[in-house]
Amino acid sequence: MTGLERLNAMDDPAAETELVACCASKRWAREMARARPFRTEAELFAASDRVWDALPALDRLEAFAAHPRIGAPASGQAAREQSGARGASGEVRSALALANREYENRFGYIFIVCAAGKSAEEMLDLCRRRLHNDPVKELDAASEEQKKITHLRFQRWLA
Repeated sequence: MTGLERLNAMDDPAAETELVACCASKRWAREMARARPFRTEAELFAASDRVWDALPALDRLEAFAAHPRIGAPASGQAAREQSGARGASGEVRSALALANREYENRFGYIFIVCAAGKSAEEMLDLCRRRLHNDPVKELDAASEEQKKITHLRFQRWLA
């Protein structure tokens, strides 16, 4: 049985539990569970984006809050996704911690970036650049990054 077939066969509570591991917004997981069955992975990804794009900010922030800060100790899939930050120098890790604090002070939530394949230096540069966004533009940018993270997690889960 494929991952997609397993997802389609689950009852709603089990599907929601699995889906929250991909994106921690409970409303997103609930809506995705209701949107089943998905015939193809492309249909799953399209539904994911459609449900995510319709969420109010509070539900997006719920998903953001489940992520560890970039560069902070992480476990599970977050540790794998942020592996580029592990080997960073102490100077870069300190700069990343400072940029994270500045970001949180400015926007009220942690810096969200799809860290897979990015070095600590790249993530630091992205954080510093996004600090100049206005709050609406930044929520959109963070939301797009969350969609990338969700897709990446789906790909791993479905494999």
